[in-house]
Amino acid sequence: MIKVTLPDGSVREFSQGVTPMDVAKNISEGFARNVISANYNDTTIETSTPLTTDGTLTLYTWNDKEGKKAFWHSTSHVMAQTLEEMYSGIKLTLGPAIDNGFYYDVDFGNHKITDADFKKIEDRVLEISREKHEFKMRAVTKAEALEKYKDNEYKTELISNLEDGTITFCDHATFTDLCRGGHIPNTGIIKAVKIMSIAGAYWRGDEKNKQLTRVYGTSFPKQKDLTDYLELLEEAKRRDHRKLGKELDLFHFSQRVGQGLPLWLPKGAALRDRLEQFLKKAQKKAGYEQVVTPHIGQKELYVTSGHYAKYGADSFQPITTPAEGEEFLLKPMNCPHHCEIYNSRPWSYKDLPKRYAEFGTVYRYEQSGELHGLTRVRGFTQDDAHIFCMPDQLDAEFKNVIDLVLYVFGSLGFENFTAQVSVRDLNNPDKYIGSIENWEKAENAIISAAKDKGLNYVIEAGEAAFYGPKLDFMVKDALGRSWQLGTIQVDYNLPERFELSYKGTDDKLHRPVMIHRAPFGSMERFIAILLEHTAGNFPLWLMPEQAIILSLSEKYEKYAKKVLDLLEIHEIRALIDNRNETIGKKIREAEMQKMPFMLIVGEEEEKNGTISVRRNGQEGKGNITVTIEEFAKIVNEEISKTLKQF
Repeated sequence: MIKVTLPDGSVREFSQGVTPMDVAKNISEGFARNVISANYNDTTIETSTPLTTDGTLTLYTWNDKEGKKAFWHSTSHVMAQTLEEMYSGIKLTLGPAIDNGFYYDVDFGNHKITDADFKKIEDRVLEISREKHEFKMRAVTKAEALEKYKDNEYKTELISNLEDGTITFCDHATFTDLCRGGHIPNTGIIKAVKIMSIAGAYWRGDEKNKQLTRVYGTSFPKQKDLTDYLELLEEAKRRDHRKLGKELDLFHFSQRVGQGLPLWLPKGAALRDRLEQFLKKAQKKAGYEQVVTPHIGQKELYVTSGHYAKYGADSFQPITTPAEGEEFLLKPMNCPHHCEIYNSRPWSYKDLPKRYAEFGTVYRYEQSGELHGLTRVRGFTQDDAHIFCMPDQLDAEFKNVIDLVLYVFGSLGFENFTAQVSVRDLNNPDKYIGSIENWEKAENAIISAAKDKGLNYVIEAGEAAFYGPKLDFMVKDALGRSWQLGTIQVDYNLPERFELSYKGTDDKLHRPVMIHRAPFGSMERFIAILLEHTAGNFPLWLMPEQAIILSLSEKYEKYAKKVLDLLEIHEIRALIDNRNETIGKKIREAEMQKMPFMLIVGEEEEKNGTISVRRNGQEGKGNITVTIEEFAKIVNEEISKTLKQF
């Protein structure tokens, strides 16, 4: 008999050789019908794999991330089988699951694949799937594997790097593939398939190698799931921040300026400034002091911090000066500069904590293929701050930062989020700097604060920064996509590297603890996500213009100007559209510009000292006629509902 521990901590005994599917059926026949993948003792296995030792079993359904991964990886096998049937002589390479689907990299030789072929591929994948072929793993020797793929240099290269005794094949129907495992029970579970696109991809990501064709696809256990997903993609296209940024005149990219270096247009700059002022006001209340640091620093600064050893090879090349041996780097991080600000004078325990904040622009080299609008750029501004505190102040300071992050999210409409405690990968200690003792203290401090604040959190191994663990906030946007926004990090290591100190009550020097935090993360990425989350309909307090005044004709331009002046007195941002166009066209264009309120003025409004108010998106419903003072009250009440107090 063996003992199988389930995620809820319960232990069940089974005969040796029991399979994960047998265990699922023992729990519930209904549950078993939904199980598609399994993990035993931290190893992904098949649902048909015999269990021979005591261990911990996790069973996955389609609703689990690992379940989807197995589902999509299995579909990539069926697609690979289909491609081999349709294009004889092709060479398969790798076909992993990715976010929202899978791909397979293929050397098509003399064959050509186009969008016109997608439907035929999809139909054949579904035809094979309906035959309910089981996925079966089997171990092979290295010699057998090399013989199988003697005509495929890509698979041969992969096999040559594997050890005998660790090589497995996966069989289904008439198809065999080199594979580590992790499949659904059979192909019949695949009910809907879509080939999404094709793209060029160098073998193993090296541009010195041959370019292959990457075939992207996705699949689902129900046709409705696929339909909903495709509708979601269409909505995502409509919300694409690059499209909206252009339509709303927020930012621009110029090849002459350089890839990944956004230019902020007047409206975009005003939006950024409003976000900055919003956070600066909250930071001032929380006791932060603003600092400013240069855009470059001596290479030695980043060698000391450890950033050069970790990221130097992927950074912009050093800047040399006429002085021999003098090298500077474009600033990749603000924290080393803030450490030097702290080091500018001695401190006592009475002075701590010190909280330094900066909207600091940093630069990191990203390959051109990885750049994407504002979400992946080469120059970006972080809402960075670093808190230097005594160890017994760490808990309170960390919780105060959590409060600040939650205030930011609440004021900007990000209500759906989870917290992720990102800790070390214990199997890869070389990825990190500092002592095990300091890491354990930092990780425990974060977990304790997250518990005390009642956060819904998960612990993710291997996601820590190289110098310390962190609390990341994973936010779901209006389309259900998850983004990492806001981060708080505990760091015992940089204070040691920069020899930071304060004089304690015992009149001796002690080392402070450092907290890194950025509620926005970066202004560029945050604005991109906010654009897509709101579809450009920002919270009213943040809108570049909150209202537009539309005059019915030239006769009412003077009254429109009077309305504008009165709105400015009430601190409402507005502009006038007095073009010689129909009121219908003016309204349509104002709505396209995401203008929250359209204020129509004509003869009646001028005579009564009022405005006719139209709310964006109401399509003529609920229009009201009010005085300027009444309108100001409407605006202020809406802002007070969304802009929280800190």
